[in-house]
Amino acid sequence: MTHSPRTPMARLPAIDRLLRLPQTAALIEGHGRAMVVAGLRAAVAGLRAEVAGGAEPALADEAVLGRARKWLEHASRPSLGPVFNLTGTVLHTNLGRAPLPAEAVAAIAAAAGAANLEFSLDSGRRGERDEHVEAALRRLTGAEAATAVNNNAAAVLLVLNSLALRREVLVSRGELIEIGGSFRLPDIMARAGCRLREVGTTNRTHLADFEQALGPRTALVLKAHSSNYRIEGFTAAVDDRDLARLARAHGIPFVVDLGSGSLIDLAAFGLPAEPTPSGTLAAGADLVTFSGDKLLGGPQAGIVVGRRDLVERLNRNPLKRALRLDKTALAALAAVLRLYDDPDSLPRRLPALRLLTRPRDEIVALAERLRPAVAAGVDGAASVDVVACDSQIGSGALPVEMLPSAGLRLRPAVRGGAGAGALAAAFRALPIPVIGRVRHGALLFDLRCLEEPERFLAQLPRLGLRRS
Repeated sequence: MTHSPRTPMARLPAIDRLLRLPQTAALIEGHGRAMVVAGLRAAVAGLRAEVAGGAEPALADEAVLGRARKWLEHASRPSLGPVFNLTGTVLHTNLGRAPLPAEAVAAIAAAAGAANLEFSLDSGRRGERDEHVEAALRRLTGAEAATAVNNNAAAVLLVLNSLALRREVLVSRGELIEIGGSFRLPDIMARAGCRLREVGTTNRTHLADFEQALGPRTALVLKAHSSNYRIEGFTAAVDDRDLARLARAHGIPFVVDLGSGSLIDLAAFGLPAEPTPSGTLAAGADLVTFSGDKLLGGPQAGIVVGRRDLVERLNRNPLKRALRLDKTALAALAAVLRLYDDPDSLPRRLPALRLLTRPRDEIVALAERLRPAVAAGVDGAASVDVVACDSQIGSGALPVEMLPSAGLRLRPAVRGGAGAGALAAAFRALPIPVIGRVRHGALLFDLRCLEEPERFLAQLPRLGLRRS
């Protein structure tokens, strides 16, 4: 099919000619020739589709280059970047869980080049990457040995595959957990090559239930901490010490998956108490697994501490290599663990703990200070008022425990959920996206996690909102 020279389709510019334009040279300098070609092709393809649909778009060179610039800006923008977490969930799974302290960020940068990851500076020979964190983990938990992999699900998988392959694992029926991302303990067991043996009932499990379930195929007893739910009412669970004695009497390991993994007594900081690895080991557990990026406040990691002979079996498993941490995660974890050597300074230096212990009065004062500026930023598109709210510790760490907080409620001038949704979308489109939560037709910003208010306010003029 041919087109008359006068038709818009025939006047679509040729890519080769656009590439020779002086204005295009700057684009090539900034983005590279291959990306500019792709951008120009995308621009011309878009114009072709509009013309075919009966539209009359601008076909001048500068108009086409403008479209290509927008395409290049979007294509070159990283998809992973910082956000303001104003959701009210401090350890938010979808927003990266624990924010890292400055010491961990510096450690990541320092290890980004060549580093002694598996090289002993003392002997000049090959070393072990776990050595960068094992001593600190042993000191902080009282364990004989420790190892680390890329998350706690991997830690549980490694333990089960190493110690219970083609054998049975006893677990209380009330601890068959499912957490975010459809992680289910029974599925992990199946992938690990072991057989689940459910013990007791959903709400009540007794020591006698474990005793009756023990048999020649039993490889270990597993206890999974219910960090993401709570069963209340007529309940019963077996104490760690009793399970440890039972497992020891039958010569099998007792393993506890703590999940959120707080290294310290949170009650000392006014937070809900959580079992610690050190306390769990002291109660008789042979191995304890826990996360690095939840209550510990570090990077994503799955940590295993406990008996040396069992940890050595884990390290000999070929899966360990597939699940191991890289140098930057190890550097960050080591830096965070060093902070725990001075527990008195933790509330100040560890962001996760600092945010969890932030006084409500301080958050209220921040909300009152920001309200006028936010009201000016939305430019009549919404009313803004200070409200009391409750923060959540984390979706996978004490999710049912709430912390008194305060925030800003933005009620859109357009009533209904659509108005609040559009308002939320406008804040998400800012250079540093602002993530809140839509509730009862309003957008709520819980300010517990806002530690850079001036940076937050500086981008409000780019909202471009107007009263409808």
